[in-house]
Amino acid sequence: MKILYTRTSTLDQKTDRQRITEKNFDFVFEDKVSGSIPFFERPEGKKIYTLLSENKITSLSVWQVDRLGRNLLDILSTIKFFTDSKININFIDQSLNTLLENGSENPIATMFISMLGCIGQMTRNQILENQKQGIEIAKIKGTYRGRKTGSKEAVSDWATKNKVNKVKALLSKGVSYQVIQDTLNCSPNFIGKVKKNLIQ
Repeated sequence: MKILYTRTSTLDQKTDRQRITEKNFDFVFEDKVSGSIPFFERPEGKKIYTLLSENKITSLSVWQVDRLGRNLLDILSTIKFFTDSKININFIDQSLNTLLENGSENPIATMFISMLGCIGQMTRNQILENQKQGIEIAKIKGTYRGRKTGSKEAVSDWATKNKVNKVKALLSKGVSYQVIQDTLNCSPNFIGKVKKNLIQ
């Protein structure tokens, strides 16, 4: 079967642009999770992994490379897994295929994907660094106040945080509270909040 995979980082973001060719596919899988979560640890990524292990997938299509992940190593590891299984990944917007027509790895695509992933990672790191510097400057000037006391962070924003998604992934695997506390250095209340809001 031909699979289309879409992803947004937050619950309120739409995937309309990523779905413009969805009628050409047998199934569409949509995740609403942070790109920092490894592909096969995402809810829909797990389903794709199951189908892949059952040899039910003939191809996977994704709108852009960054839908697979934010970390270059994770992106390349995911692509390698599909390549080793002789399954082509088509990046629609960038017109890239990971396999050639004869089933062998596409070296040109690999080069471009590596470049795109590396540039994307560098850009995100620079944004975070700029934010950090901006906060430090604001603190020095006395203009930074942070979140107002008593204000509440939207669940959709909170759910995209890296630590939240790490706890969610471990809970989904049945890992105990104690192990999660020791591994991620977080409180039982934090784990409970993740379970209450994000685990069905």
